[in-house]
Amino acid sequence: MDSSHELEAVTPSRVVESLRESLMAAGIVLPSLDIDPAPPGSGLVRLGNIRPNVAMKLAQVVKRGST
Repeated sequence: MDSSHELEAVTPSRVVESLRESLMAAGIVLPSLDIDPAPPGSGLVRLGNIRPNVAMKLAQVVKRGST
């Protein structure tokens, strides 16, 4: 997805599913990854809390992907 219009059309549940699959492929699990229920209808995705070693691994994966 490379346009803001395409991003707006993505549902929170699809984003959670896609992000969970991508993270699992990188060996990363965000246990609290879910749709944020409050406020209702906000469409926010909750990433949740993670251990420092998981956060470091996530940072490394993002850094590799951005270069």
